[in-house]
Amino acid sequence: MAGHSKWSNIKRKKSKMDAQRANVISKAVREVMLAAREGGGNPDTNFRLRIAIDKARSYNVSSDNIERAIKRGTGELDGGQVEEITYEGYGPGGTAVLVEAATDNRNRTAADIRHLFSKHGGKLAELGAVAWMFDQRGFIALDKQGLSEEQALEMCIEAGALDMQAEDDCYEVYTGASELEQVRSKLESAGARIQTAELTMVPKTYVNLDKHDAEKMLELIDVLESHDDVSRVYANFDVPDDILSANA
Repeated sequence: MAGHSKWSNIKRKKSKMDAQRANVISKAVREVMLAAREGGGNPDTNFRLRIAIDKARSYNVSSDNIERAIKRGTGELDGGQVEEITYEGYGPGGTAVLVEAATDNRNRTAADIRHLFSKHGGKLAELGAVAWMFDQRGFIALDKQGLSEEQALEMCIEAGALDMQAEDDCYEVYTGASELEQVRSKLESAGARIQTAELTMVPKTYVNLDKHDAEKMLELIDVLESHDDVSRVYANFDVPDDILSANA
């Protein structure tokens, strides 16, 4: 999972800039609505909703806006007619790209995503073309402060995690998709401080990109993530740290 680990590091750096984008709050509110629609409006029994609420609060979304989003999701208020779609494509250097989106206009969003791929050296593909290259996993970032690597590893083993990696600013923990909530709960009970907990897509293999393709790939990721309808982007590329850092 080393390639995914490297990309997740840059994603955390990018998130500081992402927080300044005007559409970040609207995306966070939409995720709350979609989570409530899928699993109900109670965060105690809907783990996706709990994660969405935590993320919305991290962007300083008000409690009133969160509550309205939950009610739109459960149908208590109008305005929840949005569908979730996953687009698949190829990026520079033959990389595989998954784009998760939520839209009230499927044709508009598909045309936009196709245009962005084409403009930045990629190509939109048919459903199923690249999804098989990824596995869904749970991802948890643990605060390193006051927690040694040995202690963190012991916690993760006891909690049932699949893997743990020590990074500069956190311990990255991977779980089975269905075990994310259970592992997170056990880690919290053991005293670990959770920075992030979410479902993610982990590539099975990685494509090494040269400087030219890496820069084009990072541009493609950035414009896709900036689109109002796009929720998440995953790709199976690996590039040197200096290129990632220069584009963060």
